[in-house]
Amino acid sequence: MQKTTGLTNLSAELSLIAEKINRGERITPEEGVLLYEKADTGVLGILATIVKKRHSGDKVFFNRNFHIEPTNICIHNCLFCSYRRRINEKDAWEYSLEDIAGIAASHASELVTEVHIVGGVHPSRDLDYYCRLIKIVKKELPKVQIKAYTAVEIDYMVRKAGLGMKEGLLKLKKAGLDSIPGGGAEIFDEELRSKIAPDKTSSEKWLSIHETAHEAGIPTNATMLYGHIENYHHRIDHLNRLRTLQDKTMGFNCFIPLKYHRSGNTMTDKPETTSVDDMRNYAISRIFLDNIPHLKAYWPMIGKPMAELSLSFGVDDLDGTIEDTTRIYSMAGSEEQNPSMKAEELIAVIHKNGLTAVERDSLYKTLKIYRKE
Repeated sequence: MQKTTGLTNLSAELSLIAEKINRGERITPEEGVLLYEKADTGVLGILATIVKKRHSGDKVFFNRNFHIEPTNICIHNCLFCSYRRRINEKDAWEYSLEDIAGIAASHASELVTEVHIVGGVHPSRDLDYYCRLIKIVKKELPKVQIKAYTAVEIDYMVRKAGLGMKEGLLKLKKAGLDSIPGGGAEIFDEELRSKIAPDKTSSEKWLSIHETAHEAGIPTNATMLYGHIENYHHRIDHLNRLRTLQDKTMGFNCFIPLKYHRSGNTMTDKPETTSVDDMRNYAISRIFLDNIPHLKAYWPMIGKPMAELSLSFGVDDLDGTIEDTTRIYSMAGSEEQNPSMKAEELIAVIHKNGLTAVERDSLYKTLKIYRKE
């Protein structure tokens, strides 16, 4: 093995794992758990950076985007959720299609390339409604790519329409859907999922929907909610299921670890993870998911300083400008209550860390490269 600075004096078992990673070999789930349990945080950063460079060199990606959250009214009862409300409950909202058109039109003069559309699973809205919503956004912003609807939302709207999943997805694609976000994955372990999201789309169904989307030519992202009642074995099991599906379809663009925030939900007794654990989780995700090209730090969730730090732990994507258009994490007590960053800020953060800033579209096509002067 070529010697790598910072990887001396490892235990024998960790040294063997480090050698595999340095050679570009896949680690096993058991080795992934061992990294969580025993690896030094600095070593994880070094190893994750090695893997990151294989995928994207010194590039760090961002885009110009905004969110539309049509409603926070939801049929589900997830214990960790601070966002969901019932009809007529305080702080509930549901935008009309006219409202949606107005939101889209308000961004027409900006250089945005993506609109991210997710929300609650509203009991009375069906597939036709959500297709119309996409068409309205496309009419207002014909050049903007639409990344919309979690697998959980899609599961409900397609079943409500009485269609097969592929038929429903193709209908959304025809309406103008370009890609699907990774939300709703939570944690795949069935026992844990039954505790924290008892009536939600199953792990098997979530994976099946993404597989069907990939077969239909719709790329997707993937997430994992961590820092609640799971352990390291549960995290690696989750990552392994994603890696296995990616081997089959190669349809995932990006993985986004999502940190549990405890404000405003029924799991407030659970302490949140430390920043050190967050960085370790980014690093191991990058190392383990050797076939998913990008790892994103969603800065509205962890805050700008921690997102910057994550660039030393395998992250190569900082999401986008957001434009203060999402409330999912601000309602859960995240560090960023009014999330918005100018493109110039994102570029400056990337350059500050000696890396090359790359503006991308929703599907990771390079739009512009900003090299540090």
